Amino acid sequence: MATKYGGYMGNMLKVNLTTGAVEEFDVTDRDRMMFLGGKGLAAKLLYDLNAPGVDPLAPEAALIFNTGPLTGSMAPCTSRFNITAKSPLTGGIGNANSGGTFGFNLKKCGYDGIVVTGRADKPVWLDITDEKVEIKDASHLWGLDTEETQEKIGEAGDRSGKVAIGPAGENLVKYACIMSGERVSGRCGLGAVMGSKNLKAIRAKGSKKISKADEEGFKEAVKAWTELLKGHPVTGESLPEYGTAEFLNKLNVTHTLPTRNFAAGHFEGAEKISGEELKKNHLVKNTGCVSCPIRCGRVVKVDGKEVRGPEFETLGIFGSNLAVDSLSEISRWNVIMDRLGIDTISCGGAIAFAMELTEKGLLKSDLQFGKTDNIAKTIEDIAYRRGLGNDLAEGVRAMSEKYGGGDFAIHVKGLEMAAYEPRSSVGQGLGYATANRGACHINAGYMVFFERLGPINIDPYITAAKPALTIFQQNVFDAVSACGNCIFTTYAIIPGKAYGIKPFSTTARILSKVMALSAPLLDASGPLMRKLPVNVPQMIPHSLAIDKLTGMGMTLGKFVAAGERVFNLERLYNIREGFTAKDDTLPARLTRDAQSADRPQARVQLDKMLPHYYKVRCWDRKGVPTAKLLRKLDMEDYFPG
Repeated sequence: MATKYGGYMGNMLKVNLTTGAVEEFDVTDRDRMMFLGGKGLAAKLLYDLNAPGVDPLAPEAALIFNTGPLTGSMAPCTSRFNITAKSPLTGGIGNANSGGTFGFNLKKCGYDGIVVTGRADKPVWLDITDEKVEIKDASHLWGLDTEETQEKIGEAGDRSGKVAIGPAGENLVKYACIMSGERVSGRCGLGAVMGSKNLKAIRAKGSKKISKADEEGFKEAVKAWTELLKGHPVTGESLPEYGTAEFLNKLNVTHTLPTRNFAAGHFEGAEKISGEELKKNHLVKNTGCVSCPIRCGRVVKVDGKEVRGPEFETLGIFGSNLAVDSLSEISRWNVIMDRLGIDTISCGGAIAFAMELTEKGLLKSDLQFGKTDNIAKTIEDIAYRRGLGNDLAEGVRAMSEKYGGGDFAIHVKGLEMAAYEPRSSVGQGLGYATANRGACHINAGYMVFFERLGPINIDPYITAAKPALTIFQQNVFDAVSACGNCIFTTYAIIPGKAYGIKPFSTTARILSKVMALSAPLLDASGPLMRKLPVNVPQMIPHSLAIDKLTGMGMTLGKFVAAGERVFNLERLYNIREGFTAKDDTLPARLTRDAQSADRPQARVQLDKMLPHYYKVRCWDRKGVPTAKLLRKLDMEDYFPG
């Protein structure tokens, strides 16, 4: 094994589909310590392997599938794997994260990841075991949907891990996704990158074991972590009971639910598409990923077949944002998109934008808010690039450049916005604007949790202290993702007893002020955070598990500092690709226009927050990481000056 650390297999694969060459390579332990794995290590590899300005769909562009040290370790919620490439939708760094069994199986084959380059001269798929790697003909699979494809490359009782694209990826839809079982790597159009390489699918099946530096210590850490998650009000109660759909009613009453292309934040029909409605009239059973005690997945019936139910993002973007109140219809569209291989967030955003363009006379189409009979056909037209579907397949930014409507083109850096209306959660708005892959709720730092969904409810309209807390959240989320863990585990950062506090009580106000005022002290690479021990209360139990698994001597400070490196390296990649501070913005609808006449405070004041955000980040006024910061993070080699 080419590493001294536990949790890693010590080898990666490099596959050139043009030449058919397959070889093994390794990364250094220094890189493992600095970037952990997942999206962190993948950002480093992409920065090194991609030439500046490379076309995302060119043969030489790298497509990276990789895992984190916790992937497959059986720690809570650690079936996650990552996919990274230059995004054809944004032109910047693109990554997507998924559960399922592929990452676990890839490691059992003896590999921490795969780097794919080149383009096969005909459709192919990769078959990986712990004995060999084969590039196989996929001509018979081309044109099949993601479910059919995965069935064709499997065997009866097959427990292997698989990833596959559908027709949308084959047709280079800019937001085509990659499916693994029923789990989705949705964002940034990485399915199109896979399709551009004529790579239809990958299967991994192995039997190797993952080593652990401290077997007993790791077991104890996992036991305590699992008990924490099961006993927490969110991860142990509300998510298991209602799934992610439980957010919908909470966001609706606080005017944070996107409605009619983000024109408003409240939808009268929200109750009909809520988590409560799903549980009462649609739920067949709960499900979840390997090693997940939360079990937030839903199973519903569509056309008599049990299928994955829609997550909150799909309910918000295809429900309230299209003014649709039919959960049955949304569930059916969700299945269609999964099988065609389309990201539901970007697809719904594109359709909502087309509806408003049509409403304003800028586009001739039959798409209308609240109209449902043509949505399934529109989704299929997008996947096959037929008629108007060809324009929709390019995404909101490209459509606004063709048809106009830039003020209400809801995207950041080219990525359509996830289902949180930021005018009622301005920290979330700041996170959207600064997120490296675009308007993604996860890369944004999920400030809506502190402003609307959590127990403390920091004032959602004030700008004070939001930059520092947003930065801390972004760093934590990147670290969690890099180590191969699900971000839902971060809900346990807030002790369960805090959920008994009324949002507007004196105690809640004190807690929210303390959290906001202490945010600047949470400098990931500063002296305070570096010294914090791994057993700091309920904050980030991930660091303790990583320490026992890998033997890295991990502390909370080092863990969050790894996330800070990841965020900054992704920023530097985007700068190299031509992004500037001008791209840290939101549509004018969200910064200029108040949400309603009786809510004049409900808009995102980026002009107040961005300068302070740059200062706390230790970036210059142009949003470029400074030499001082990069020295502190041991990243001097990446200084763009």
